[in-house]
Amino acid sequence: MANLSKSSAANLRVAIAGLGPIGKKVAEALDRGIDGLVLTAVSVQHPEKHRDWLGHLKTPAVILPIEKLVDVADIVIECAPAKLVRSIVAPFVTNGKTAIVLSAGALLENEDLIGLAKQNGGQIVVPTGALIGLDAVTAAAVGEIHSVRMVTRKPVQGLAGAPYLVENNIDIEQITEPLRIFEGTAREAAKGFPANLNVAVALSLAGIGPDRTRLEIWADPALTRNVHRVEVESDSARFSMSIENIPSENPKTGRITALSVIAFLRKQRAPLRVGT
Repeated sequence: MANLSKSSAANLRVAIAGLGPIGKKVAEALDRGIDGLVLTAVSVQHPEKHRDWLGHLKTPAVILPIEKLVDVADIVIECAPAKLVRSIVAPFVTNGKTAIVLSAGALLENEDLIGLAKQNGGQIVVPTGALIGLDAVTAAAVGEIHSVRMVTRKPVQGLAGAPYLVENNIDIEQITEPLRIFEGTAREAAKGFPANLNVAVALSLAGIGPDRTRLEIWADPALTRNVHRVEVESDSARFSMSIENIPSENPKTGRITALSVIAFLRKQRAPLRVGT
């Protein structure tokens, strides 16, 4: 077996925590080949459930507990429930390594992880994911952004069971027309819809923060795609953007999220990088 304890000068070692639709898609891309990167390990809640699937990869990755991933990888990709974000990210950034975080909402409850990364030379990456235009928001934030407003419309099944709906006794299962179910800040949305609105948190982190980024959420029984529209007012530009994302096998997550992670990984050793 190859020595996993020491990084190769040629390859960055990648670990994936969680093998849902996103984790599997990224693992397949790494197995097909991304220049300068190699998949070394995965961590899953039920190893036996995934062993056969992993065995079909050209270079099967070892299955390890979350706390062991840092020993065999330079980059970890978090594709897990939000409650596991801290246990996945902290060891990597403490050791000066990189953590790619998809459950961006969890960062608002673990903001000290950013300080840990700064202190130890690590890095937390929140990929563009389901939202176009984060480069423009990041650029505008170098100047002054006056306001950011986002309106999200999702199919009913993509919102069902969210804590905010349960706590407020909002039943969307039988609605026959669009229903606005939330209006507030990105921070409030992250608490109420932890599996649905990581995109809003990413937007807020790129721009003016989770307490000034305003958000509306609509449940729409006629939709089959997740629809996001963002409007930004700044001292450098006024712009708006909209995107309709096709859900993955998990209706709470768009297919483009996994592709965004793969695009980021390809940039790591690419001779040409487009976008900030």
